[in-house]
Amino acid sequence: MLSLFVVALVSATLLPGGSEVWLARLWCLGEPELVLWLVATSGNTLGSLINVWMGRYARRFQNRRWFPASPRGLARAEHWYLRFGEWSLLLSWAPVIGDPLTVLAGIFRLPWWRAILLITLAKGTRYAVVLYLAQAWLAPLCS
Repeated sequence: MLSLFVVALVSATLLPGGSEVWLARLWCLGEPELVLWLVATSGNTLGSLINVWMGRYARRFQNRRWFPASPRGLARAEHWYLRFGEWSLLLSWAPVIGDPLTVLAGIFRLPWWRAILLITLAKGTRYAVVLYLAQAWLAPLCS
């Protein structure tokens, strides 16, 4: 279970990971679904909250040469974030765009309780779907 937590946490940061595959593997090995769901959701949510935290402090470095976003790119991201706002965090589960969305939530100072609520909802839903699909498709292969 600790391995699932670590893989889920790393998968939610800007580092690559494969928490869905690990979750399905542990499900196939007979681990309890609720425990798997809780561990994966909490690990992945914590990883995204690390991104929010990094975003909260990233703006102070925006005038440095090595800062990954240009002023124009940051302005575009701000416009997009202000248009869709905090509800965009419901897509924090999505590959490629999910991690930057959580960083933007930090940059634009979304209150912590809202970030936790929306990210947990998104991540928990994703892992519930993964477990459902594992039951539907992998059950014959797991015996």
